[in-house]
Amino acid sequence: MSGTFVGMPAFPKAAHDAVRNTTLRANLKHATHTIRNKRARAVAELDDWALLREAGKQIKDHTLRHLDTYLVQLEEAVTAAGGIVHWAADADEANRIVTRLVKETGETEVVKVKSMATQEIGLNEALEEAGIAAYETDLAELIVQLGHDRPSHILVPAIHRNRGEIRDIFTKEMGQWGRPAPEGLTDTPAELAEAARLHLREKFLRAKVGISGANFMVAETGTLVVVESEGNGRMCLTLPETLISVVGIEKIIPTWRDLEVFLQTLPRSSTAERMNPYTSMWTGTTDTDGPQAFHLVLIDNGRTDTLADEVGRQALRCIRCSACLNVCPVYERAGGHAYGSVYPGPIGAILSPQLRGTTSEIDASLPYASSLCGACYEVCPVAIDIPEVLVHLRERVVQGGPATRQGNRVVLKPAKGHAAERAAMRAAGWAFVHPGALRAGQRVASRTRRFHPRTLPGPGRAWSATRDLPQVPAEPFRDWWQRTHGKKESGK
Repeated sequence: MSGTFVGMPAFPKAAHDAVRNTTLRANLKHATHTIRNKRARAVAELDDWALLREAGKQIKDHTLRHLDTYLVQLEEAVTAAGGIVHWAADADEANRIVTRLVKETGETEVVKVKSMATQEIGLNEALEEAGIAAYETDLAELIVQLGHDRPSHILVPAIHRNRGEIRDIFTKEMGQWGRPAPEGLTDTPAELAEAARLHLREKFLRAKVGISGANFMVAETGTLVVVESEGNGRMCLTLPETLISVVGIEKIIPTWRDLEVFLQTLPRSSTAERMNPYTSMWTGTTDTDGPQAFHLVLIDNGRTDTLADEVGRQALRCIRCSACLNVCPVYERAGGHAYGSVYPGPIGAILSPQLRGTTSEIDASLPYASSLCGACYEVCPVAIDIPEVLVHLRERVVQGGPATRQGNRVVLKPAKGHAAERAAMRAAGWAFVHPGALRAGQRVASRTRRFHPRTLPGPGRAWSATRDLPQVPAEPFRDWWQRTHGKKESGK
C-alpha cells in the first residue's frame, strides 16, 4: 500500500484524541447503531443465511487457492471481449499506468465511482500531480473531497459528518469545484442531495474518462460488477468514452453463478437492502453502447504477500461490506481516522498491517485496536475470523519471525516497545512449567496484597493507565481448594 495518512500517529494516540470529540462520537453512535439494526432485520429474513455465509467463504477460499489460474482466465476473457488488461505490482506502478492511460486520451478531467482500491494507492493525488482533476461522484466521497477530508468508513466515508457540517462544506466549497450550492441551502437531506445532483450532473455530461473499481470480477466471462445505491456509478460506467477499472486481484470469483451468493449477502450486510438499487455489469466493449475503450488495471500491492500467510490470508475474502465496523465498540468510539488507513475498523486492523507490513508505528499498533469481543466475526458474511488474525498479528509484532514481503521470505524483527512484554511472557512461561515456583509466587502475592500499587510501574503504565489492576485474592485458589475440599477428598 501507499503510506499511511500523512501525519497520522499510532492508533493509541489517535484514538485517545478521537474519543474526546463528543460530536464525532455522537455522529458515529447514531449512524452505526442505525445501520446495524437495519442489517440485522434484513439478514433475519433469510432462513439460509448461515449456508450463504459458508458458501461465500468456500467460494473465496477456493478462488484464493487457485488465484493464478483464475487471473489468467480473467485476462483471456477480458481481452476476448475487447478490453485491455494491465498488471501492477504496487501502488506506484498502478498510478503510472492509470496516469498514462488518461493522458493518452488528451483529457484533463475524470469522474470516479467510489473505489477503495484507488484510495489505497493514492490515485487522486497521483493524477493531481500530473495535472488531471479527479472528481468523486459518490455523495459521501464528494463530501470528503469537498471538505479536504479523509474517509472514515468503508460504506459511508463521511459518517463522521453531520448534516449541518455537510451544508457548510457544500456552501463553502462547491463553487471552487464546479457548480456552486444553491442559495439558502438548508441541512435537510433532500436539499443536500439535490445540491449534489446538480453539481455532479454537469461533470457526468462533460467527462470523457471514467475510473472505477469493482466489487467482483467473473473469471469465466470477464465481467466486472459494481453495486451501488445512488446511480452515480451507472453514469460513470456508461457515459464516458474511456473506462479504466482499478481492481485488487482478490476481487475475482470463478463463475457467473457464484454471483448468486454474493448478490444476496453483500447488500444485506452493507446497506441492509435485499438488493442494491443499481447493479452494473460490463464485459469488455460493445460498439455504439457504453465506453468504446476499456482498461482493467489489476493491482497486487501486498496481496500475494498476504496470500502467503496461512492465517492472515482469510482477510482477502473481504467483500468490503463494512458490517464489522458497525458492530465494533472500538470503531464506534475512536472513528475511522484513528486507523490511519483507507481500511478502518476491524478489517482494517488486520488488512492494513498485512498489505503494508508491521514496520511502521501505526501498522504495529493496529492489531491491538480491538477488544477481541468477536462481534466482527459474527456478522462477517464470508466468516473472516478477525480475532484469530488479530492475535496472529500481535504475535508477529511482539516476536517477529518469518513473513513474506514483496514476494520474498524474510525474518521480521520484533517491533520496538515490546521488550517488557516479551520478558513478562517468558517469565510467565517459566513459572507455569515450575509448579513449586508458581505456588510460592502466589502465596507471596497474597500475603503482600495490601502493599500492591494501584498502577504498574515503568512500561506497565501503558497497560494500567486505562485498566483497573485486578485485586489479588486473600489466598491462592490452590490453598483455598486444599483447605475446603482437600481433606474430604483424601478421606474418601
